Amino acid sequence: MKQARFDELIHPSTRLSLVATLAAADWAEFAFLKDRLELSDSALSKQLTTLEEAGYVTTERRLDGGRRKVRARLTSTGRDAFDGHIAALQAIVGGEGIRANASADGSDG
Repeated sequence: MKQARFDELIHPSTRLSLVATLAAADWAEFAFLKDRLELSDSALSKQLTTLEEAGYVTTERRLDGGRRKVRARLTSTGRDAFDGHIAALQAIVGGEGIRANASADGSDG
């Protein structure tokens, strides 16, 4: 089982949706991500740049029939962060985080 680790960088809903989409594919085309996530070009570019700077995503720019195309994929670091974040969310939903917090503050829960 993956170590549960909440990740503030990928937690915002747009980034979490983006990373989840990339986790399900080897490579994803920019146009596909834009349509799937219902983002503008600039919003998607900004999110990809943030994730790329953190080492979570890699992008590739290439020419296809004279048009520039961009595609993206998760790096192993990004996949580990996503898997750890999902494990942390599952622990919270499963109540593990609640029991741990209740014990820490001395309350009965």
